[in-house]
Amino acid sequence: MKISIGSDHGGYDLKLMVIEHLKEAGHEVTDEGCHSKDSCDYPEFGHAVAKKVAAGEADKGIVICSTGIGISISANKVPGIRCALCTNSTMARLTREHNDANVLAMGAVITGQWLAMDIVDTFLNTEFSGVDRHARRISKIEAI
Repeated sequence: MKISIGSDHGGYDLKLMVIEHLKEAGHEVTDEGCHSKDSCDYPEFGHAVAKKVAAGEADKGIVICSTGIGISISANKVPGIRCALCTNSTMARLTREHNDANVLAMGAVITGQWLAMDIVDTFLNTEFSGVDRHARRISKIEAI
């Protein structure tokens, strides 16, 4: 699977761990930045990842900042993106099953390393349920 990933300085260390984890699992990963712990602005990186996913250049996206809030808001500004901030694996599973989320957001100061890897795996390995009511709701979201 092609995964586009990005973070700001607050999510940089966790992003590097996630990239290693994804590569070990055989995924193709593109890093949209940032590339150091120097202070930077999360909207650039959330938007860059979301654009890759929306354009079909990546199958899924992962965005990380300190809380996951700002970068998820940035990603969701791109048409066709359904970015979900997940703090546990149940949220990751349900957002894929019910919302067909295509970008995962996490907060590096909120989520520990091992939980983050479980969230990533759950998100990437869970399929959209295809249930009519969920498809209908996604259509309504896309129409907004």
